[in-house]
Amino acid sequence: MFEDTYDVVVVGGGGAGLAAAIEARRLGRDVVLLEKNPALGGSTAWSIGSVSATATPHQIRKGIKDGPDGHYEDMPGFAGPLASRDNDQLRRVLCDEMPETFRWLLSHGIRFFGPMPEPPHKQPRMHNVLPNSKAYIYHLERAARRAGVIIRTHTRAINLIEESGRIIGVECEAPVGLARYVARGGVILCAGDFTSSPELKRAYMGEREAAVAGVNPTATGDGQKLAMAVGGRIVNGDLALGPEIRFVPPARQNLVGRLPPWTWLAEFMAWSLEHMPKAILRPFVMSFVTTALAPSPALFQHGAILVNRDGRRFTDELQSPAYDIPVQPDGVAFIIVDSRIAKLFSDWPHFISTAPGIAYAYMADYRRNRPDIFNEARSLDELADKIGASREALKGAVREHNARLTTTGTGGDARLPLIEPPFTALGPVRAVFVHNEGGLAVDTSHRVLDQAGAPISGLYAAGATGQGGLLLKGHGHHLAWAFVSGRRAGRIAALATSSPPTVH
Repeated sequence: MFEDTYDVVVVGGGGAGLAAAIEARRLGRDVVLLEKNPALGGSTAWSIGSVSATATPHQIRKGIKDGPDGHYEDMPGFAGPLASRDNDQLRRVLCDEMPETFRWLLSHGIRFFGPMPEPPHKQPRMHNVLPNSKAYIYHLERAARRAGVIIRTHTRAINLIEESGRIIGVECEAPVGLARYVARGGVILCAGDFTSSPELKRAYMGEREAAVAGVNPTATGDGQKLAMAVGGRIVNGDLALGPEIRFVPPARQNLVGRLPPWTWLAEFMAWSLEHMPKAILRPFVMSFVTTALAPSPALFQHGAILVNRDGRRFTDELQSPAYDIPVQPDGVAFIIVDSRIAKLFSDWPHFISTAPGIAYAYMADYRRNRPDIFNEARSLDELADKIGASREALKGAVREHNARLTTTGTGGDARLPLIEPPFTALGPVRAVFVHNEGGLAVDTSHRVLDQAGAPISGLYAAGATGQGGLLLKGHGHHLAWAFVSGRRAGRIAALATSSPPTVH
């Protein structure tokens, strides 16, 4: 069996793992980063890319007086009735550390547009990365390699190595076969959440949730499983962002997704978003807003219905319809509207989807930018043919919807019957979990805690794996925690090693 020894072993190559590796290496420690996939990225690369922070250069330039105390006070507003389940100590860490971490991201060439408002934040705090979320991985991977971090892809951690009550390394499946990576200072688990683990979703959320896919198909809870095998425990495993309905992504990556994450290009984009006329920028921005984002629930509140691939209506669109999509043929559905609803959703305030803090997309934007999921027809028969559905099933679904509105009366209900051609089918759409909050219990030093609340020696966790009960609703908090906790865990694990630092 192959074996190698380092000061710090990091499991997971997303934002948290890269931050941990860079910081541990900055302190002169020998660091290896293990990633099961062919390339780095994790859920960070799948994200919209926003981070929420205070006292940033962007806020200061706009005269916004803000700081960690205000951020700390506002975050429970996102949690609502769940606020009592939050980890206040970790929330304090996040808010206090994020201003400096934001500058750390800037120092590595990452650029942002903003800040943008998002109530219940009392100040604009959401900063959107440019040109896309892959910029994080591009710049941080380069920084890690320049610093001397050893990166091993195609290497999946399968067991933690324990000796005399301490975690001393990781056993992996690697291209060379079984491999052991021994850690003098500690092992840091940064392997993401478990939105794509039916096993853990079933155990902590329920059978319905187990059937819903995650946005990142490789977020399978590897870090949580590794720690649980040596006594770790999951906190808030029943909580998740979603499930939500999302349009399937285009077969070909859009313009924004193809842009190289060069710093000068991001700076030009930031300048353009601030200064260029919106009429010039809109076609460019719309190519992003009409990708794989969520359709507004207001569509269903105004009368849109969901049908499956056969054309059959299968759910009450106003009662958590995302749970019913995974069991439909191919796990997808279509949103059906008529011309009146289409006209309503052609201008503010009725939008189809939004990229937080950037722009709103309407029916015309989907017609122009996503012809692969936009089908319009003069009759329901023609529409059924275009989406490959049964004519009779689709007409029956619309009749059922219209008859129900006629029978019950609309009263104060804003739902419209589907009666005026042309008719439009938007889709396919699918149901996904974006994040789940079920991370390992950790202390403020990011040490993994056992069932009794004691630290497991030598074992740390960061990002979603080490969320520790912290509630991160609101745009930009999951990524902020990834970078803050990753950096701190990397420093703390580095300082725990007994070997002298290496020169780099």
